[in-house]
Amino acid sequence: MAWWRLLVSKTPTATPPPLLPNPNPNPNRLQLSLLLLQTSPFSTSFLITKTPKKFKKKRKKDESPRTKLVQTQPNLIPHFEHIVERDAHFRFLTKSRDFLSKQPHRVLRLDDAGKLHRELGFPRGRKIARSLQRHPLLFQTYRHVDNKMWIGFTEFMEDLLEQERVIVDSMESDRVNKVRKLLMMSANKRIPLSKIYHCRSLFGIPEDFRDRVSKYPNYFRTVIEEGGKRMLELVNWDPLLAVSTLEREFIVDEEKVKRAFRFPVKHGKDLGLEKEDERKLNLLNSLPLVSPYSDGSRLDLWTLEAEKYRVGVLHEFLSLTLEKRASIHHVVEFKEEFSLTKHTYQMLFKQPRTFYLAGTEMNWVVFLKDAYDQNGVLIEKDPQVVFNEKLYKYAEMKEMEQGCVDQWK
Repeated sequence: MAWWRLLVSKTPTATPPPLLPNPNPNPNRLQLSLLLLQTSPFSTSFLITKTPKKFKKKRKKDESPRTKLVQTQPNLIPHFEHIVERDAHFRFLTKSRDFLSKQPHRVLRLDDAGKLHRELGFPRGRKIARSLQRHPLLFQTYRHVDNKMWIGFTEFMEDLLEQERVIVDSMESDRVNKVRKLLMMSANKRIPLSKIYHCRSLFGIPEDFRDRVSKYPNYFRTVIEEGGKRMLELVNWDPLLAVSTLEREFIVDEEKVKRAFRFPVKHGKDLGLEKEDERKLNLLNSLPLVSPYSDGSRLDLWTLEAEKYRVGVLHEFLSLTLEKRASIHHVVEFKEEFSLTKHTYQMLFKQPRTFYLAGTEMNWVVFLKDAYDQNGVLIEKDPQVVFNEKLYKYAEMKEMEQGCVDQWK
């Protein structure tokens, strides 16, 4: 063991660092702590010098326009918000019904359907089978003779679509008048056929309306512009149709129409006006109304008359829709035809007596408030709306109930 003692004796031993001279004979507590840290031979790495994440205050992320609601809690109307949520819930049903109806024999191969998430309305990255299983009474899958899986409508759904076709045919004259009124409101009395087709479900216009246009040469004609764009043009102006909903209501209930919109007159606080006097003063701006069937493109863009025209156009536009409402995408579609500006959202928001904006700031929906009762039910329902509500009811069922079977038969 002599060699071990020799090796240990030659190993250098750790010597503490020399003490630093203290220039201050009366150090304070902080200086003593720093002095001890400098002179201590022990490690201080085990000390917690940062606040753990679980104790840190989480910074609330700013809401984006995609998720931020338009209305705050005091002004929020639940039944309008519920309608927007219902549309999102039945998005797959609505888009898949339209897409499959245009396919040969109304069927589609399952492998191809899985790649059409945008056209069929199911979430990207999800399997379409999950969406199909939500509506077993309306959609079915089957194996074809080619040993491939296909999707299509059930027999029950086929019967429902036949009922819808009967409704569409019976309402054709009403839909023709809606298109005529849209053309009469447009700047040049013409609208691209593609825009009407894109918004056809909003007005109850049938899928094959482009083929039906030729049946009414006294009302419409198709014009092809230089770029190849097909336009639907008005042939004859009908003064009986050029009467807005507001103008008809003014004859029945003048006070109601006076309260519909508010265009305040700027005045100083020194006037000390009471509410009734202020209301009468504001009527100087609100009346007379500007007809949506006048040529709004000739008005100066930022004048009061132009804003009254744009508000009236959107009111009449919503009155022509089936459910008296439209999304931002539908409104923007007719921006050029109705001489709208990029401030349409703010303009509608300033008229809460007539319009209600639901949804989020990026994807809002505007409602005509007077068209609904206190429970959020349409006062006047188009036959197509009644059919859609019945379809939604069947879409939520997993199996046919006895009462529904009797009603179906």
